[in-house]
Amino acid sequence: MAAAAGDRPSPPGNAPSPHGNPPAPPGDLAAARETDDPGHSLWRGLISLAILVALVASLLLAVPGLHGVADQVSDMKFSWLLVGVALEILSCLGYVLAFLQVFDRVPLRFGARVALSELAFGAAVSLGGAGSVAVGAWVLVDRGGNPTRVAERSAVLFLITSAINVITLIIAGVGLFTGVLPGPRDPLLSIVPAAVSAAVLAACLGLPALTESMAARRRPGRLRTLLTETATTIRLTEQILFAADWRIIGAIAFLWCDIGVLAVCFAAAGTVPPLAVIVLAYQIGYLSNVIPVPGNIGVLDGSLVGMFVLYGVSATAATAATVVYHAISLWIPAMWGTIAFVILRRSRGEPITLRAPRRLRRSGETP
Repeated sequence: MAAAAGDRPSPPGNAPSPHGNPPAPPGDLAAARETDDPGHSLWRGLISLAILVALVASLLLAVPGLHGVADQVSDMKFSWLLVGVALEILSCLGYVLAFLQVFDRVPLRFGARVALSELAFGAAVSLGGAGSVAVGAWVLVDRGGNPTRVAERSAVLFLITSAINVITLIIAGVGLFTGVLPGPRDPLLSIVPAAVSAAVLAACLGLPALTESMAARRRPGRLRTLLTETATTIRLTEQILFAADWRIIGAIAFLWCDIGVLAVCFAAAGTVPPLAVIVLAYQIGYLSNVIPVPGNIGVLDGSLVGMFVLYGVSATAATAATVVYHAISLWIPAMWGTIAFVILRRSRGEPITLRAPRRLRRSGETP
């Protein structure tokens, strides 16, 4: 039921939920309400990001062996780069839609700002995927959301976007190995990554039954609660992921439009590897995100270039495309999300009015 203006709002994820393994324990989210807001971390991250970008640009111009990369970047077709910027904007909007699908009762404008803020922290601060989602959870709890429900839904959002990544990698790997998709058919570069991803997906799908069985044999306590919430979170993720809901396009667009930016940057450089190669190099290269460097400057670039070279792509073309892709994929969400976060901070403490549950909105009933 929507909260009246001026009342303390109900939790944004308050609809009965069939899932819940939070990225941070509810107690941690509750404690976060009493700490300074993460705005300082965002500004520090943006400053660090700008410094690192300047250092990378200086290297491209100063190191003789990288002059070819700098020349290729300067010769890129501007029209393709504009397409890349448009695709990155669509990727951000995809994440907003994915956020609103999971937190389906938050006001649309407020939810969009929270989602964009998460993207800004993901780009500028060394948080990783789960950490940036936790920033959004902090904002929701600060506005009166129930920490347990917010943590549950935040975990679901992280798992849904991760599941799209895993499924994409499986499809690309199998397609490459079987020859359905063009590119090198080396098993180590095709079916092995697909098999590992399939094993991870199968393990996650089987986890609820295992954790529920373990919980049934435990006495009430923290461990039993954790096991039960883990099963609940994964089941809710499955429910949203496989439901006949058009909004799942958001999670798909979040990934695929970003991959499209990388493909467009290759097109701008005049060399476009096979699609499966771009997808696999992108997915595997992004594993370097676990290293805590603002924007993963240098780390992600090196990882992506290394993967492309393994797939037979020219090192110069791969470096040029990767550097430009990384600039677009960092600064669009960082700048857009920072503006959204500043707006959220200015309206801090203002009550929010939750939307009616979706089933009531679809039927036109009054909550």
